[in-house]
Amino acid sequence: MAFYFHGLPIGWVAIMLALLASMGGFIFGYDTGQISDILLMDDFLLRFATCSTPGDVSTCSFSTVREGLIVSLLSIGTLVGALLGAPIADFLGRRYAMSVECVVFTIGVIIQITSNYVWQQFAIGRLVSGLGVGALSAAVPMYQAETAPSQIRGTLTATYQLFITFGILVAYCISIGTRDMSNSASWRIVVGIGILWALILGIGILFMPESPRWLAAHDRMEDAQFSLARSRGIPKEEAKSHYIITREVEEIKSSVEYEKQIRGGWIDCFRPQNKTLYRTLLGMSLQSLQQLTGANYFFYYGATVFKAVGLSDSFVTQIILGAVNFVCTFGGMYVLERFGRRRPLIIGGIWQSVWLFVFAAAGTAVDPTTHPGVGKLMIVSACMFIWGYAMTWAPGVWILIGETFPTRTRAKQGSLSTAANWIWNFLLAFFTPFISSAISYRYGFVFAACNLTGAVVVYFFLYESSNLSLESVNMMYTDPNCKPWTSREWAPPGYSSRQDLIDQTRAAEAHKPLASGALEEGKIEALSEPSANGSS
Repeated sequence: MAFYFHGLPIGWVAIMLALLASMGGFIFGYDTGQISDILLMDDFLLRFATCSTPGDVSTCSFSTVREGLIVSLLSIGTLVGALLGAPIADFLGRRYAMSVECVVFTIGVIIQITSNYVWQQFAIGRLVSGLGVGALSAAVPMYQAETAPSQIRGTLTATYQLFITFGILVAYCISIGTRDMSNSASWRIVVGIGILWALILGIGILFMPESPRWLAAHDRMEDAQFSLARSRGIPKEEAKSHYIITREVEEIKSSVEYEKQIRGGWIDCFRPQNKTLYRTLLGMSLQSLQQLTGANYFFYYGATVFKAVGLSDSFVTQIILGAVNFVCTFGGMYVLERFGRRRPLIIGGIWQSVWLFVFAAAGTAVDPTTHPGVGKLMIVSACMFIWGYAMTWAPGVWILIGETFPTRTRAKQGSLSTAANWIWNFLLAFFTPFISSAISYRYGFVFAACNLTGAVVVYFFLYESSNLSLESVNMMYTDPNCKPWTSREWAPPGYSSRQDLIDQTRAAEAHKPLASGALEEGKIEALSEPSANGSS
């Protein structure tokens, strides 16, 4: 069963697999969003904080170190999980890897909800859950990019970030519903519901098609053909003779056969040939800069921050931020499909920097607790920052991680990039309480500078990969005549421009005659790959 996009068939299975796999992002977001509110719940404070008067919650507080460890140990787990995600996904396949990782996450949740008065047990539970979340963060974008039809790859891969924001929002909503419970159910329900999300993903993904590129790499070309047919909505009995499927299978087959001759290991991720090292460093830089935008400053410690500016109900403000984040990500999916990758990230970096500067300047100039107008300005600034982030850097970086690397090292480079994200996630989660206590809202100036840096990095180093197959993206990076700032117009030999490539591809897949001089993309790649091997 299929619908048509620009005259080309797209299977509903492609939509379903993207949404279902994105539950990995939902789990990530839910785990990120819940801790901010849990740290303020009365029963959680009485059990795990230091109380000068036992039983009196007003005398309970977390030390900076304890709070930092409870929040940040999740990130240590995710860092290790992200590095393990590549070999697991390569060995088991993308789907089975996600199922196993859901089991690991569930074990961590069980450790957390069985904690009574030992905060270290709760923190270790977050560490174990992080192993699953980190591995999923490496596997899901890769699976989506490898399985989705190229015409909607950006949108479908962006659903991962959309579900991260949805998970954060759901965590906020459940927390506000349980916060007034007087017993441990106030936080145990919030944490324990995470098992449900893992069950949905871990079981549901088994009913989806495996990555055709993983199947092809393991000499299962017939299965790869059927997988492509399912994502295109083409009946199985037509798969072997359907023009679109035959073309895509040949493209994948030629790419896989070439890459088997130069099979890549971890060391190959750092070799300069074919701009492999360049792309590894670029992916790690983009993921690091996504964390350094400052978004998780609000997601991890938002309730604490807004309580400090004098708001009577910081939980509600968290929900407002979460809602802005979620709704605006829909806009991000359109923006990144319509305007490409480079332009939105550059504009987004500048936009976010401006509003973080306003946030920091307002909080630094006067005391927001005694000037309600300033406190409201800071909330508006935070919302405007989240608006820009959700429409650009939040989904954009995850899309790029799925489509920037060559197949032979994609899993490993994706893991290294995601690991960079989690390293900074940990550093910010652990050290934010120390930094905030030392420089207060001036912390926003640091994030503003990082956003500007991100815009500069994108302009000078990122290539425009929208509307290209994954194999063509690899060709673009290895073309010595293509520069990042001119890459928007790049197309394989035989095409005059990126738009010409799009038009000719649609014509070919609709069985219309190609324009004079246009060559089939897959053949070009097969001819040009060996010569590109020496490029840097």
